[in-house]
Amino acid sequence: MINWKLISKILGQLLFLEAAMMFVCTIMAFCYHEPDLEAFGLSVMVTVFVSLVLQRIGHSTSDMLYRRDAYLVVTLSWIIFSTFGAIPFVASGYLPSPTDAFFETMSGFTTTGASTIDDVESLPHALLFWRSMTQWIGGLGIVFFTIAIIPSLIGGSIKVFSAEATGPMRSKLHPRLGTSAKWIWGIYAFLTVACALLFYIEGMGAFDAVNYAMTATATGGFATHNSSTGFFHSPYIDYTAIFFMFISGVSFTLLYMTVLKGRFRDFFRNSELRLYLSLIVGATFLIMLILMRDQHYYFEKALRSSLFQVVSFLTTTGVFNDDAGKWPHVTWVILSFLMFFGGCSGSTAGGFKCVRGVMIIDVIRNEIKRIIHPRSVLPVRVNRVAVPMEKQASLLAFFGLYWLLCFTTYFIMILAGVDSTNSITISLSCASNVGPTLGLEIGPTMSWSILPPLVKWLLSLLMLMGRLEIVSVIVIFTRSFWSDR
Repeated sequence: MINWKLISKILGQLLFLEAAMMFVCTIMAFCYHEPDLEAFGLSVMVTVFVSLVLQRIGHSTSDMLYRRDAYLVVTLSWIIFSTFGAIPFVASGYLPSPTDAFFETMSGFTTTGASTIDDVESLPHALLFWRSMTQWIGGLGIVFFTIAIIPSLIGGSIKVFSAEATGPMRSKLHPRLGTSAKWIWGIYAFLTVACALLFYIEGMGAFDAVNYAMTATATGGFATHNSSTGFFHSPYIDYTAIFFMFISGVSFTLLYMTVLKGRFRDFFRNSELRLYLSLIVGATFLIMLILMRDQHYYFEKALRSSLFQVVSFLTTTGVFNDDAGKWPHVTWVILSFLMFFGGCSGSTAGGFKCVRGVMIIDVIRNEIKRIIHPRSVLPVRVNRVAVPMEKQASLLAFFGLYWLLCFTTYFIMILAGVDSTNSITISLSCASNVGPTLGLEIGPTMSWSILPPLVKWLLSLLMLMGRLEIVSVIVIFTRSFWSDR
């Protein structure tokens, strides 16, 4: 049976952490003397009250968490965090529609970066910081963040980590998951601070530098300006953003092993990283040539614009320094392909993940060889390690579910009156947690406010499923999940 009391207790404790995050924004609103102070004050009080009620319900239960409980905790925590995280937007009046507010917050926590706000520059500082903070916490996972700071809070944390982690191949840095979480979050925090300092040195104000650093390392994409990093018109800022988006799209386990353990040779031997680099180099070269030929960009601008957008789409960050919606349509095909693939497993990036791409390429190569040598034994390998058959079956299931969800969403959006190009790219964008889309009605620089409310709720669910890699959410809707046997 599902241990509802334990789930209630864990959700209450997680909500208390969210209230603490909101309290930081309350202090910021007070310091800036802006009108969202009351909204954040109300949000903190409501969140703390519900947190205490939930903890009271589960105060006398055991801390033994089973696998089904773990999957339910993870899914519910993301939904509840987004629900309470939407309160400041509604209470402040900047997003009075609960639909838009929930969409905005879910987009933040899942690091999708799609927004229903037409003019982000009209928002007060605390709300802008809250948007960035949702992405930074969601970058490595809400529950994983909790395990890092309070390991004892989540009973059965290994099961919870498995339910929230991304990618088919999961590895730990340390026998104790809490220690691994601390190391990974330490690397993440270091990258964020380094990025913010460089942005500040290169001409950003302190507030902008912190916000853009949080969303770049989270590969989220929320910005404090309508024109994103293009607002600054600085090649230095563009190249800095490219570097930190790129490095945040690399497996944090691989970064740890390379930098802190000194295994530098393993870095470029990693098969997933090689595919990741190949996609960036190949796509940048193609788009750069197209921009120079058709848009008459000079070499440096073509290189910078194409590299920026390629890394932004591949790492599912979604910030922009140029309007790719005005580029030739063939570049849309390339960027949509990158949107699907995403970054490396174990990073903050979304998408299908490059490690699955490596597996698919190996499966195809083996099938071609098997035609010539039908009796040969050809294992699928990732980093010279054979992939078990159950992992290969999971790969095919994930691939099928991913495209089934995208096409179902595409079909519903067509019925709702959204044009075909936007429908398919919006579906891909949400399933891969990218953010920007490619089209005329809703381009990469535009908000999603014109979408019908029903579509926004559907896309909110798709963003959640994309962030938790689909199966972790779908399993909750199966009969066997709720069966006592």
